[in-house]
Amino acid sequence: MASLPFRELLGDVSEHSPDDGSGPEVDKSRVQKFVCIRCGVSYPGDLAIDSRGCEKCRETAPANLRPVYPAHQPHPFDGATAQGSLWRFAHMLPCAAEEAVTLGEGQTPLLAAPRIGAFVGVPNLVIKDEGRNPTWSHKDRFSTVAVSIARARGAKIVATASSGNAGASLAAYAARAGLKCIVTTFAGSAGAMLSQIRKYGATVVPLVSKMDRWSLLAQAADRYDWFIASPYHGPVVGSHPLGIEGYKTIAYEIVEQSGGTAPDWCVLPVCYGDALSGVWAGFCELFAQGAIARLPRLVAAEVHGSLAAALASGADALPERPMAFESLAVSIGTPRSTFQALKALRDSCGHAVPVGNQGLVAMQEQLARDEGIFAELASVTPLIAISTLRRQRIIAPTDRVVAVVTASGLKDLDRSVTPDRNDRIFQTTQDAWRWLDANEPRLAS
Repeated sequence: MASLPFRELLGDVSEHSPDDGSGPEVDKSRVQKFVCIRCGVSYPGDLAIDSRGCEKCRETAPANLRPVYPAHQPHPFDGATAQGSLWRFAHMLPCAAEEAVTLGEGQTPLLAAPRIGAFVGVPNLVIKDEGRNPTWSHKDRFSTVAVSIARARGAKIVATASSGNAGASLAAYAARAGLKCIVTTFAGSAGAMLSQIRKYGATVVPLVSKMDRWSLLAQAADRYDWFIASPYHGPVVGSHPLGIEGYKTIAYEIVEQSGGTAPDWCVLPVCYGDALSGVWAGFCELFAQGAIARLPRLVAAEVHGSLAAALASGADALPERPMAFESLAVSIGTPRSTFQALKALRDSCGHAVPVGNQGLVAMQEQLARDEGIFAELASVTPLIAISTLRRQRIIAPTDRVVAVVTASGLKDLDRSVTPDRNDRIFQTTQDAWRWLDANEPRLAS
């Protein structure tokens, strides 16, 4: 399919080109302007986001932008509605509630996890289970905002470069909105996630080179009026800043579900830091409005260590790290993260912990057995990071720690499961009992 001419993959896209005179039909964005998160320079609110971030910082330390709202922001909780999705916080988001494209995302459970907490040395551990979102990952918080903005601006096609979760999420919300979706990906992406993307009706374009995913999207941005949600230039600054606003609601919900208090630590798996940056922005808004008395410290569970290296060096430009191994946590296996993630860690006096493959599947299985939470491999890296920081005595045994599980373990079964040697079929109940007595004697006690 990928060998077909691109027009045949998509149907007729010429009607969506920038010179057809259609332009945005509506724009109900509440954004007054964008500012650089590093140098603070301002850009107009109708800026066309091209994934390169701040023009002034581009040569020294590429940095993403953030939206700025009216001067008098409401209290996040005072204006919250009873709506059954994260759009109950629409007054804190860049798109009007009546323009929302929603599948009921958000309001995921915050679960006490004492058994796995005791295992990692933090009995007061709670888990924010983002695998309960409509497409089983936290990316739905991004996609609901990004697709809402795209449709409100008259876009007909949304696109992303994705190894799985972001593509599946964007595809679902595009389907909900009646938009076409293009997902560029690379060889080696988890098969289950690619199947999910295709089931939502999106066009999947696999490429041998990861960088070619971006090249294709950059060309599409020049030729057609697509709304591109992901990065498509390097060095990466992060995804579309308006979509990132959806992640603020994770922080709102953590505090709301904790009786109005913030945790001591909040730990997330991190690739380009979209969720980390958004969660930090949410906590900062709550603190500025007096909704919480203190801010938590953040931890980034990463793979190849670019954030840890940048924290150690004090530089703003993140180094590209050697990829010494192929990570099982494919969705966060980037050799270089972003300034937005680095800034969130610095501002929160946080830490970055590189996590390898060792113990990853075992931790996934222990979490499932101990707490009934089946998490994607990348999503259990926070537990390994917590254990590491506990051994280093950075996290105290009495600290309250929130681990954000970003996606369901159903997403990467092809990476986490090997054929079960005990997957046998018994001819009779007597055969079954003999096997149980020999292998699971505790069941009869």
